[in-house]
Amino acid sequence: MNVGLRQFLHFAVVAVILIGLSGHGAWSQATRTIKIVVPVSPGGASDLLARLLGEQIGRVQGPRILIEDRPGASGVIGTEAASRAAPDGNTVLIISSDSLVLPHLRKLNYDPLTSFEPICYLVRTPLVIVVNAASPYRTLANVLDAARAKPRDFTLASFGPATVHQIAFDTLKRAAKVDMTFVPYPGVAPAVNALLGEHVSSVLGTYSTVAEQLNAGRLRALVTTSRTRIEPLPEVPTVAESGYNNYEVDYWLGLFAPAKTPKDTLSQLADWFIAAMQAPEVKSKLVAQGLYPVGMCGVEFVAFLRKQYDNFGNVIREAKIKAE
Repeated sequence: MNVGLRQFLHFAVVAVILIGLSGHGAWSQATRTIKIVVPVSPGGASDLLARLLGEQIGRVQGPRILIEDRPGASGVIGTEAASRAAPDGNTVLIISSDSLVLPHLRKLNYDPLTSFEPICYLVRTPLVIVVNAASPYRTLANVLDAARAKPRDFTLASFGPATVHQIAFDTLKRAAKVDMTFVPYPGVAPAVNALLGEHVSSVLGTYSTVAEQLNAGRLRALVTTSRTRIEPLPEVPTVAESGYNNYEVDYWLGLFAPAKTPKDTLSQLADWFIAAMQAPEVKSKLVAQGLYPVGMCGVEFVAFLRKQYDNFGNVIREAKIKAE
């Protein structure tokens, strides 16, 4: 082999090695698969959030995103599976505020505060009390007066039992010192159908699940459980504005990873999910569905979880809520 050819081959090999080394990070990222576990049925807010953010992350950051819907046992099946996944950042879980209720009522094979690394509080979706448009009730005071006049005859239907919706109901019931009946349904949609059929007096549901019927004029919104009024219903007061100053309950969705996932991996995931959520084309779709970006991450989210977990426990004990 002549000297010129030998030199050419040498430089070619070196070039290939350098290119491989410089592109290793991009190559490994592009072939990485991140599984987002959704522990509830497809089609709901958790599934929508996972798909919108997953699609954006895959397009912008490069990894393949796989959505795994694993419903069952009020979210326990999917949540438990995620808790047992390898802590390598390749499995994350979309979690809801309901995950802080059930551990107070049932023995589980995981702990929401220790079996996971909380990454971010992603979005909140406000809860709204609605009545049939034909109903005489136009304010929260009307509803509470009706409940006082006929104890236990006034019913409020919602998703339950053992959900944030029931926590919101019992918190209001105790604050207002009224006796009304909580009617649990497997989802807010069937509760709304019962309200339209005049089988129940009222419904407590996320804005996203009642918006269509509100816009069609079939339901009337009386009050929202958020601290402040919500953008789509600026004329609807909050429970706090209606005389119960410390009242505030929101339904939220967040992101967890299995315990012991490395901190730098958690930081990367937080950056990716927050950036995806804040992308204008994604944010507009979320808001249109009544999902309002929050983006609280790290230690602040951990502190929020611990406080809400304790608050829910207090409500459950005081209201004597039982698992059914």
